[in-house]
Amino acid sequence: MTAIVAAQRGRRVLVVDHANKVGKKILMSGGGRCNFTNTGTTPQNYLSNNPHFCKSALARYTPWDFIAMVDRHGIAWHEKELGQLFCDDSSKQIVRMLLDECAASGARVEANCPVSRLRAVEGGFAAETPLGHVRADALVIATGGLSIPSMGATGFGYDVARQFGHTILPTRAGLVPLTLSGKHQERFAELAGVALPVEARCGGQSFHNAMLITHRGVSGPAILQISSYWQPGDDLRLDLLPGTDAFEALAAQRAERPGAELRTVLSSLLPRRLAERLCELWFGSRPMKQYRDAELRDIAVQLADWPFVASGTEGYRTAEVTLGGVDTDEVSSSTMMSKQHAGLYFVGEVLDVTGHLGGYNFQWAWASGHAAGSAL
Repeated sequence: MTAIVAAQRGRRVLVVDHANKVGKKILMSGGGRCNFTNTGTTPQNYLSNNPHFCKSALARYTPWDFIAMVDRHGIAWHEKELGQLFCDDSSKQIVRMLLDECAASGARVEANCPVSRLRAVEGGFAAETPLGHVRADALVIATGGLSIPSMGATGFGYDVARQFGHTILPTRAGLVPLTLSGKHQERFAELAGVALPVEARCGGQSFHNAMLITHRGVSGPAILQISSYWQPGDDLRLDLLPGTDAFEALAAQRAERPGAELRTVLSSLLPRRLAERLCELWFGSRPMKQYRDAELRDIAVQLADWPFVASGTEGYRTAEVTLGGVDTDEVSSSTMMSKQHAGLYFVGEVLDVTGHLGGYNFQWAWASGHAAGSAL
């Protein structure tokens, strides 16, 4: 995006990518259909040490601006849920669109082109690449974070930032499955594959979406979302019946089916395997008519506020994003240029700006890239 906008403004632009093909994360996004933006994008959908930093760029390049480009290229798309937009066909169309825009504007893109040495020189920057010695008056770091190293992610962007005097705020995996250990894992190990809607709560944040129990812990959209706010030792709570008054539901079942056992009743409200495990380990199971209101209230409270003791995350191996990064206090929010070194720009995930799940991180890439491209 930076290259497209800068080249459209008459700049000579070279994009060098160390990967063997460009846009690998675009290609894998959304199950191969690329969740390319979210129509509900607001600054509140982003985590940053400076929550105001993203506002300017997001306001100047909106989801509708990117949608206009998608439409211009004849790419069919649909809204899946919660403003999330996907290609009808393939994420390859988004990569092709961006490469075609680069070609049309005159921006040159080279894959298989790692930078072995980078330094400041008089009037700009010099890089050693397989293309030879490259000089430019401006340098844009658009290298992303540490997530999914199998796709080629490295800490190169952070190394360059440090080289030019920037502070790197602590990084960690975000939008990532949580893991269990010890007795907590043993209790749920046989439930792998069970999925259900939950509300996950931690640190004053909450997300209502699906949760999937895995062999190692839990995943699914609700868990990925809350993982960006959770750190080891934090209190994490799950509402296993979101949007339902659990006591009223149980009391109604007691009136309708007094002879049914609790495990049977819970199996009508929750996935059967989970309901049976909850009864086996925590609730017990008797005919509903034997439960007093106080007992049903206790069970309802636990269902609505289940303490989930995670031991860690799956880490960068499967994380969709990297939290932390280049300190935004040292970067212009309007141009993305470094305040430490003139001509140096940072865009996208390498900065300390991390979006929620659902197309927000792509929108930050487009918006921050557009801001830098407009200023170069």
